[in-house]
Amino acid sequence: MKIYLNGKLVDKENAKVSVFDHGFLYGDGGFEGIRSYDSRVFRLKEHIDRLFETLHTLMIDPRMTKKEMIDAVVATLKANKIKDGYIRLVVSRGDGDLGLDPRKCFGKPNVIIIADKIVLYPVQLYQKGMEIITVPTVKNHPNALNPQLKSLNYLNNILAKMEASHCGYNEAIMLEENGYIAECTGDNVFIYKNGVLSTPHLGRLKGITCEAILELARKMKIKVSEGYMTRHELYNAKECFLTGTAAELIPVVKVDGRLIGDGRPGAVTRKLLDNFHQLTKKDGVKYDL
Repeated sequence: MKIYLNGKLVDKENAKVSVFDHGFLYGDGGFEGIRSYDSRVFRLKEHIDRLFETLHTLMIDPRMTKKEMIDAVVATLKANKIKDGYIRLVVSRGDGDLGLDPRKCFGKPNVIIIADKIVLYPVQLYQKGMEIITVPTVKNHPNALNPQLKSLNYLNNILAKMEASHCGYNEAIMLEENGYIAECTGDNVFIYKNGVLSTPHLGRLKGITCEAILELARKMKIKVSEGYMTRHELYNAKECFLTGTAAELIPVVKVDGRLIGDGRPGAVTRKLLDNFHQLTKKDGVKYDL
């Protein structure tokens, strides 16, 4: 396996950064998870735009242009001969001292790109639907840590994922501090009822797949709504599904023990998933191996 590390493609065992990197010490940096389908990187431009927004807020200069970053992602995929895969793009602040002050980081940011395979959920869950729960760990307040920052510090999500795992579930819904639904530990949440497709707009990351699904729904003449969502609305939805780069679109058939609809993936969910798969065949940056 070849890893992109600061402008060079190196063997996996040689892909190393210092223990003084503030990404390691403090989770100081940003990342993106990206998918490629049949030698086409899905919405790569949008992922790079979002990464650069995160880095701008964090005041980290990757010392690369967006075009150079896009070219680096494609080069990493080609070097590993990957047609269908998952890309993890990481930019850390770089080496510094043991203090918090980023001004004392004397090294340049580290840019790392890993291209590999990923299987997040078993195939049968896409066919039959999955069961999830809400958990006690609440989502960070947006005024404390804006959810649009896709930072290297995922401890909030990890704690919620641990609660789900300990209860025997693959995924968990995190609530805002006021009790409204925010998002899952790694996915966005959607519900469908009475002809309306709804997803929270506050307390969640603007997911690339989430935005693609909203676009597809509008093309299907489905009314979409982004606003507050309660657990009561979720429990009584006709359909429910999650979206994410790794998860794509996965149906949910039970939440906190409550059956969603008739307990099977709904027609709208299935149609959106089919349309999403069609979208991945034509939307993105094409490359040749």
